[in-house]
Amino acid sequence: MNQSALIRPDWTPATIALMVLGFVVFWPLGLAMLAYILFGDRLKSFRKDANDTVDGMFSSFKRGRRGYCRPQFRTGNVAFDDWRDAELTRLDEERRKLDEMREQFDEYVRELRRAKDQEEFDRFMRERNSGGPGSVPGFPAH
Repeated sequence: MNQSALIRPDWTPATIALMVLGFVVFWPLGLAMLAYILFGDRLKSFRKDANDTVDGMFSSFKRGRRGYCRPQFRTGNVAFDDWRDAELTRLDEERRKLDEMREQFDEYVRELRRAKDQEEFDRFMRERNSGGPGSVPGFPAH
């Protein structure tokens, strides 16, 4: 890091003055400056770790793999990692089956609603044509 910078994460006169000024103007600004002084040197590694984590989580989308986001963190224990991968694969298969069943059920419900609507429409047309309670005044029954 460039140690000749005026504002760097260290106890310099400029950072102390900015911290005090921040507390005087609006206390969260002073608190933010204090956090920068104490933890600013760790920001680069924190940002790199956060970016690596997010990249790992979304790498499955980049490869075009359809599935659920599964972080690929390894524990170092090969047997456990293999077992976990097998279990996650099994769970993905179960989820796929459940999604298919849900789609089938949705289709079944749509067909039931369609049949019910068709029956109600047919009943309306029979009553309208016979001059029953569903007939519309002013319109001749055909």
